[in-house]
Amino acid sequence: MKKQHVNRNYNAQDAELYQWCQEALRLAYRDQAAFQQYGYSMERAQKLKIMCDAFQQLPDDDEMVGDQMIATEKKNTAADALRTAIRSVMTRVAMKYHDKTGRYRKFGTSKLGDMSDPQLLFCGRRVVRVARAQIDFLADVGINEQLLQRVSEACSTFETALNIQQDRVHDRDIAVERRMEQGNKVYSELVVLCDIGKDIWATRDRVKYEQYRLYESNNDQKKQRKTSKSE
Repeated sequence: MKKQHVNRNYNAQDAELYQWCQEALRLAYRDQAAFQQYGYSMERAQKLKIMCDAFQQLPDDDEMVGDQMIATEKKNTAADALRTAIRSVMTRVAMKYHDKTGRYRKFGTSKLGDMSDPQLLFCGRRVVRVARAQIDFLADVGINEQLLQRVSEACSTFETALNIQQDRVHDRDIAVERRMEQGNKVYSELVVLCDIGKDIWATRDRVKYEQYRLYESNNDQKKQRKTSKSE
C-alpha cells in the first residue's frame, strides 16, 4: 500500500517552529500553576521539550542537499572518466573502421557526450562486449584486454557513484518527510499549549494573551503590529 504524502501543518521555517516552542515552554513554566487547572502538567511540557530538541537534531535540508551535491560531483567525475576510457577505445576503432561503417556503429558511441547516466553506463558495457567479440581484428591498433579492463573498471566505478548519488536523493526525500512528520507532532502539541495559555489570559491580561499567539507568517505579524499601533 502506497504511503500517504505528508503535508506540513505549520507555515514557518523549522528554526522558527523551534523558537516558538522554546518561548511557549518558557511561558508555560512561568504560568504552570494556571496550567495545572487545565490538567496540563509540567511533565507534559517536558515531553514537548524533549520532542522539540529531537526535532532540532534532525538533519536539515541544507545538509541533505550538500550530501547530494557531493555525491553528484563524484558521479560526474566518474562519468567523465568513463567517457575518456570509451574514447580511448573508439579512437583506435576509428583507425581500423571508418566511422560510417556498420562495424564502427555497433559500438553505439555517436552521441557519447549527450547520453544520460543510464545510457552512458549501458554504452560502456556495450563497447567492452563489442570490442571483445572482434578483439583479434583490433589488436593491431592497440585494443587488448588490458585496455578493455580499464573501461570495465570505469563502468563499475561510475555505476557505484551513480547508485550512491541516487541513494542520497532518496535519503533527502526520506529526511524531508521525517522532519515534516516530527515538526507536525511538535506543532500539534505546541498549539495545545498555546491555546491553554491564551484561554488563561484572554480576559485577564492582553499582553500575556498575545505572548501565546502563534503567528503563521510575517504578514500576520505585520498585521498584528499595525493593529497594536492603532490601538
